[in-house]
Amino acid sequence: MDERISVSLGDITKVNVDAIVNAANTSLLGGGGVDGAIHQAAGSRLLDECRTLGGCETGEARITKGYDLPARWVIHTPGPIWREGNHHEDELLANCYKNCFNLVEEYNIKSIAFPSISTGVYSFPIERATKIALKETQTFLNQNNHVTNVQFVCFNDTAYMVYKKLKDQKH
Repeated sequence: MDERISVSLGDITKVNVDAIVNAANTSLLGGGGVDGAIHQAAGSRLLDECRTLGGCETGEARITKGYDLPARWVIHTPGPIWREGNHHEDELLANCYKNCFNLVEEYNIKSIAFPSISTGVYSFPIERATKIALKETQTFLNQNNHVTNVQFVCFNDTAYMVYKKLKDQKH
């Protein structure tokens, strides 16, 4: 696995990178979990900008300024709700990463932090989601040399252990 990929346990709103990824809902107007934390930490101007975007379909991505966050940008991507794997959930989750990386290229972002997309209230199985996240990240980094750091910032010990184990297995 690429040395530009790292895994940490912590609060994504405090990470000092060019962009953080928000595991958003399709309205982009805030919610619970990571989404709520990012909106709260960024301040009300983030919500004001999100209101101008008209929402975002599952698997797509939109970019806003970071406002009061250490990160300059927030990339919002609604992940799929897990429905037993019968509704293209794997493909939709992979698209979240692909579309985030498209914005990374477009905005010349050098460092980015992702949460564990869809594994909270959307109930995507953590190991399955992690494999998709790492695969899409490695594929992108194989084709892109300008990105210096992709961090996976896990919100709990379980996610951290799964990301760490699967990342280390790839060596």
